[in-house]
Amino acid sequence: MKIGIVGYGNLGRGVECAVKENPDTELVAVFTRRDPSKVKINTPNVPVLNVADAKDWVGKIDVMILCGGSATDLPTQTPEFAKMFNVIDSFDTHAKIPQHFANVDTAAKESGHVAIISVGWDPGLFSLARAYANAILPDGKDYTFW
Repeated sequence: MKIGIVGYGNLGRGVECAVKENPDTELVAVFTRRDPSKVKINTPNVPVLNVADAKDWVGKIDVMILCGGSATDLPTQTPEFAKMFNVIDSFDTHAKIPQHFANVDTAAKESGHVAIISVGWDPGLFSLARAYANAILPDGKDYTFW
């Protein structure tokens, strides 16, 4: 599976490490809003490009993983990229997930792409942990520490 990354902060670097650990995935490009010549990634021979160049990679990337922030980046980036690619994001502004879902779902359906939102610790893994715990301990009490 050919992977692209949009955003190379902590999350983007973590995605790059995860791709390296999975032999059925290949990082093919990293896209950034910063000056690409100043972004050094850990995977040799993978280009770092301006985010505006992503449109030139349509058909060359199977899944674009969006590593921007939930406050300002993902609400616009995810629907935009879902028009061109299958996408995954980590949107985590809980109160705005229904609206984000609706926006992304519309873009993905119109383009025939798959879009998966809110993948990460929370929502994501923490939500699954709560679901499993509630299935085992139905009278338990959820506690969140953040």
